[in-house]
Amino acid sequence: MEPVYLFNLVDQQRSWLSARQALVAQNIANANTPAYRAVDVMPFAKVLDHSALQMASANPMHLQMSASDANPVSSKEKETWEVSYSGNSVSLEQEMMKSGDIRGAFSLDTSIMKAFHGMWLASVRG
Repeated sequence: MEPVYLFNLVDQQRSWLSARQALVAQNIANANTPAYRAVDVMPFAKVLDHSALQMASANPMHLQMSASDANPVSSKEKETWEVSYSGNSVSLEQEMMKSGDIRGAFSLDTSIMKAFHGMWLASVRG
C-alpha cells in the first residue's frame, strides 16, 4: 500500500493559512497607522514549488523533467496597493476579501479531510 500524504499537505496549507490570517489581522489593526505597508505571505502554490519534493521514478528509463520545464508559464504580478495620503497602504476591503478567502480555504480543507477520513474508515471496515 502506497503512503498517502494528503494529511501532510492539508496540515501544511492550514499552517500557511494561519500565518496569512495573522498577517491580515495585523494589516487591519494597523489600518490607521501612518506609513504602514500592508504585508502578505507568498502564495501557497509558490510555497509548494519551493519545497524539497522531487519527482521519483522506479525505473531509470522513466523521463526526468528538466529545470527549464518546471515553470513554463509566467505569471503577471498584481498592481501594488493603493497608498493613502498618510502613506498607509492598507485597504480594508481587500483585507476583508482575503479574510473571506482564508475562511473558505479552511472550510474546504475541513471538508476534504472529512471525506477522506470517511473513505479511509469505509475501506478499513470492509
